[in-house]
Amino acid sequence: MLGRLSILRLTLIFILAMTACKRDDHQKSNHQSHKKNLPEKPVEEVAPDSLKLHWFVKRYPKLAVYEPQMRELYRNHHWEFIWFDPKGITELGHLLHSKINTIETEGVHTKIPYKSYLEEIFQPGKSALSNSENDYLISAFYFFYADKVFHGFDVKTSRELGWYLPRKKVSYVHYLDSLMANPKLIEKNERNILPQYYKLKEMLGRYQKAARKNDVDTVKIPFDMDPLKVGDTSDLVAHVRKRLYLMGYLNQDNQSAIFDESLARPVRKYKATIGLTPSELISGKMIRSMNISLKSRIKTLMVNMERCRWIPAEMSQGKQYIAVNIPSYELVYYKNGKPALESNVVVGKVMNQTVIFSGMMKYIVFSPYWNVPPSIIKKEIKPAIEKDKDYLAKHDMEWNKGRVRQKPGAQNSLGWVKFLFPNSNNIYLHDSPAKSLFNRNSRAFSHGCIRVAKPLELAQTLLEDDPNWTPEKVEKVMYAGKESWYTLKEPVPVYIGYFTAWVDREGILRFYDDVYKRDGRLSELIFKR
Repeated sequence: MLGRLSILRLTLIFILAMTACKRDDHQKSNHQSHKKNLPEKPVEEVAPDSLKLHWFVKRYPKLAVYEPQMRELYRNHHWEFIWFDPKGITELGHLLHSKINTIETEGVHTKIPYKSYLEEIFQPGKSALSNSENDYLISAFYFFYADKVFHGFDVKTSRELGWYLPRKKVSYVHYLDSLMANPKLIEKNERNILPQYYKLKEMLGRYQKAARKNDVDTVKIPFDMDPLKVGDTSDLVAHVRKRLYLMGYLNQDNQSAIFDESLARPVRKYKATIGLTPSELISGKMIRSMNISLKSRIKTLMVNMERCRWIPAEMSQGKQYIAVNIPSYELVYYKNGKPALESNVVVGKVMNQTVIFSGMMKYIVFSPYWNVPPSIIKKEIKPAIEKDKDYLAKHDMEWNKGRVRQKPGAQNSLGWVKFLFPNSNNIYLHDSPAKSLFNRNSRAFSHGCIRVAKPLELAQTLLEDDPNWTPEKVEKVMYAGKESWYTLKEPVPVYIGYFTAWVDREGILRFYDDVYKRDGRLSELIFKR
């Protein structure tokens, strides 16, 4: 009897202990689940399907924004694995993983959600785990990467920042097919992103490397510093040499403090690109521009890489187009991929900013009338008439149907020609009688339109393939003093952009003054991500 009671007691103790263990395990499981703040995984993990994608989005809510694209992707691929083959993770999968881990080299400042979960998939020995969640996770990170690197801020944000250049809507579901066919396109694809992006990216890499090393510091400039010339020796020369190498003006930095001939031409070129009088002298102004911190320059590069994302790559592949960059006060007319004409321009002053947009140039107007805008009549013309009743006659102006217009001629504010690309902003390109303004370093003086330093050359280049015109005829009609319109046989796209950093055709990185103070707001948005 006692034996049976002992057995019963032992059995009861065992059952109670097992129940307690199960309860502890259950509490531990709940604690871990609560700690991760993720629902339980589905039991079956074989191939992707719609229900498992639903579970995935529940488990990774920070990636839920990409669910519609993911559904489209897997439907297109008949709910098969995207990133796994019999050998494990595909080449493109490994490349994407590498790009995610180095996303800062793309000029993107962002926190990567669930990064530890992604790293787990790519641990040695785990690449063969081709279950649906792993495949979904890599797909979600592909769309995350495409969103940040290829697309950038949405259209609403770019428009709020005053950017009205057209943005092409790209399907990154379909673009993935191109990457799967040629994985190396994820490294560089100038048919998908403006080529300038990759040039700025290379420069960003240089600056980030120098910043990590603290390789370039600011230097104190002597109060009574005389310009340094070829043959002089100074620690300032070594500083200048290092910066010119970093920006691409020199092929190597020999760290010499002697101002030798190898430094003379780069110094001259650098001064020209930042708006200083070109000379082979190292001045205080030049060094002050170089003393702008690496951190500040890195932000500027990132801002302009973001702007590159907003321009369709097809723009640079067009047969012909005209590009105007406001901060550099430059116009370039490209034909068959090469510059056919370059010209200084005058743009709108800060109170009358030139709009960032595009249009199709259709008309050239020779010896134009200038129909004075109502705002200028109210603010400038009428007050001038009140002070001088002969003001209109003195300025070759007249009343016409209740409006004031200026007659064709040397005094005309539009000069001898204007180039029209109809738009709601009433902005166009034109000549100007104020020729001296084109020689200034800062050229923001207009009411919003763009004045061209080489109007005759622009007209001749636009019409050089038109059998109706010769260069001599263009010049004759332009200066005839009688307004005449001509419709271009083929409209020419005009793009007005805003870039404060640009790598030129010689590989030189140029920084320009942020004339309209637009970099700051965009930089804030980039570093809030």
